[in-house]
Amino acid sequence: MQRMSSLFGRTLREDPSDATVASHRLMVRGAFMRPLGAGIFSYLPLGWRTLRRIEQVVREEMDAIGCQELLMPVVHPSTLWERTGRFGSLGPELVRFKDRADRNMVLALTHEEIALDLAARLVGSYRQLPASVYHFQTKFRDEPRPRGGLLRTREFTMKDAYTFDPSPESLDATYRQFVTAYVRAFRRCGIEPLVVESDAGAMGGSDADEFHALTSAGEDTIVVCPTGDYGANQEVATTRPPEPDAAEPLPMEKVETPGQETIAAVAGHLGISTQRTLKAVFYWTGDQIAFVAIRGDLDVNEAKLRRALGAPDIRLAADQELTAAGLVPGYASPVGLDQVIVVVDRSVERAANLVAGANMPGVHLLNVNFPRDFTADLVVDIADVAAGDPCPKCGAALELRTGIEIGNTFKFGAYYSDKLDANFLSEGGSPQPIVMGSYGIGITRLAAAIVELHHDDHGIIWPASVAPYDVHLVQLGQAEVQEAAESLADDLEAAGLTVLVDDRDESAGVKFNDADLLGIPIRCTVSRRTVRADAVEIKLRHETERDQVASSGAVARVVAEHGALLAALSPNAPAG
Repeated sequence: MQRMSSLFGRTLREDPSDATVASHRLMVRGAFMRPLGAGIFSYLPLGWRTLRRIEQVVREEMDAIGCQELLMPVVHPSTLWERTGRFGSLGPELVRFKDRADRNMVLALTHEEIALDLAARLVGSYRQLPASVYHFQTKFRDEPRPRGGLLRTREFTMKDAYTFDPSPESLDATYRQFVTAYVRAFRRCGIEPLVVESDAGAMGGSDADEFHALTSAGEDTIVVCPTGDYGANQEVATTRPPEPDAAEPLPMEKVETPGQETIAAVAGHLGISTQRTLKAVFYWTGDQIAFVAIRGDLDVNEAKLRRALGAPDIRLAADQELTAAGLVPGYASPVGLDQVIVVVDRSVERAANLVAGANMPGVHLLNVNFPRDFTADLVVDIADVAAGDPCPKCGAALELRTGIEIGNTFKFGAYYSDKLDANFLSEGGSPQPIVMGSYGIGITRLAAAIVELHHDDHGIIWPASVAPYDVHLVQLGQAEVQEAAESLADDLEAAGLTVLVDDRDESAGVKFNDADLLGIPIRCTVSRRTVRADAVEIKLRHETERDQVASSGAVARVVAEHGALLAALSPNAPAG
């Protein structure tokens, strides 16, 4: 048992001033963690026990599919990262430094290069494939804006797994195994995950999925179809293409629009809807300007645009950059452009007779049509999906939800293997690239997501599978009460449960408030009253009712209640 009188850490009555989400507020107040710097936390004994229990749930699901645990280092020589190109392509989020021998080193934010290098050294034949490994390791990402406690940190704990297959078809089967294992792990932690398509981004490769805990504390926008046909991160979400405009193209003509420099102003001035306008948005790609033409009522999805341009870093162009390229801010036009990249959204491709800038101050063009009046370097879907847009699969109105990303999976194929010469000998004796997958769960972020979904006005309500202790035993009084409490704690631990005993010299109110704050699923109270009645008071954290049980049956009752709480977290239930 652990006595609270000797517990390293103390609860706080007031919320931390910088806490904006429940998990940050309650985990600091409840003595689970303390901040050291921006996005960097120390985990106190209660928090560390919780993280270890979350790890154990994930470990069991990884072991169940034959994935083998190992440990890879945090500090890497830059050599492998240079060969994959990520040493230079990743921004300042990758911490680079030199050792005393002036060699380039990196502080790991992921382990694809190292895992694949191990596979290249250890896997020689197709007979050794498929294979998979995982580890729990500290990662560091120099996040520019840490926020939300553990939701966006700089230092964090990650479970990442890597799979090595002989073919894309074999990877498909392995990938499905991991998705199933992830869903099981999250359910056992008290979260019904939403699995959605995502952007591989800087990770590279092809297909990618994300696992989200739906909560208003999240910062990711998720697009979902209410029928269950479709789900995607907004960075990759799409809709059914708009129907082509059946109107006949009219002759292009100029119209005076003095002082009308925004889409709304132009539409109001001409008495038309913003849907009848062409919005011009300009981005600097690092070496030139990209002119983005999109229907006026839509917004540009910058993640889609980055992928379309193959440019990892883009930003909105400044007015002086537009002027230098011969464009007139507020009145720029795609008509007659020849010095910039022109990217046309499919909404413009399917529209007719739009109003666009004339590249002259105070003048717009009526009846602009693509491709009659201007050409494009790229025609692609680069629009943000909005609520109510039609599902690309069934046409139902899409919904927008907010989620916390708690896991991700990637199909890399041979993307990294080709760069690192990671090959195996096929059955025919020829060298073939190892087909790779990567799978991550943010353990510390998962802990925060659990709290976001499982708390009330009084504190945390930990699912029984991940609570730091199984039972919170509140001792009210000394002498015979202490003896009864310690005897009960010993019996509970002999029955296989872990117990936190509040033996502090505090009032009943303080102890009950702290019990609610800490959120351990079962509270047992031993007091002078219960000792005289030869009973124990039992209360479940998520319920308001308290039950007095005879001392002789208390342990059996607590064991049964704990078993029922675990059973409610069954990973085999149908997805909600």
